Amino acid sequence: MSKTEEPAHVTADPGAIEQAGWLGRWIDRLGIVFAIGIVLSMLILINEVILRYVFNAPTIWAHETTIFLCGVAFVYGGLYCTARNRHIRVVLIYDAIPPRIRRIFDIAISIICAAASAMFAWAAYTMVLRAAFRPDGSFRLERTGSAWDPVYPGAIKIFLLVVLTVMAVQFIILAYNYAKGRT
Repeated sequence: MSKTEEPAHVTADPGAIEQAGWLGRWIDRLGIVFAIGIVLSMLILINEVILRYVFNAPTIWAHETTIFLCGVAFVYGGLYCTARNRHIRVVLIYDAIPPRIRRIFDIAISIICAAASAMFAWAAYTMVLRAAFRPDGSFRLERTGSAWDPVYPGAIKIFLLVVLTVMAVQFIILAYNYAKGRT
């Protein structure tokens, strides 16, 4: 084996699938931001442990911040998996059907997932109306109610709405490209 060849068991990171289009490529690239957020939350927790148990000086912000960072990463993870075609599938059936039928399944699954994502986005929209606006219509993000009281609950609900909306669009792009036969 030459130095340029990789062993058969090593696969390169595939990134977004071709059918995901330009949106999928952007979703894939943006994933690093949320991966860094997970690492940052780990560093915050290590800092908190040291401050609490070594210096007896805990912070009031570490717990809520790590929950928020991990929460947005998990929410984004669904969109990331969509662009990479890494979502859950019953492969026992899917892998057993011929490619032509599999393509029809891909189209149908993408359309159903787009509809589901759009309905979840609508539900998130109703949450955002309560979490981001007062009854008089003025803007004010929902807060945690803790001693620190950040706007994380309102912010994550808005983020969920954005991600679900983009996910619905991504599924429409996938359905279109599967229907066009782009592989």
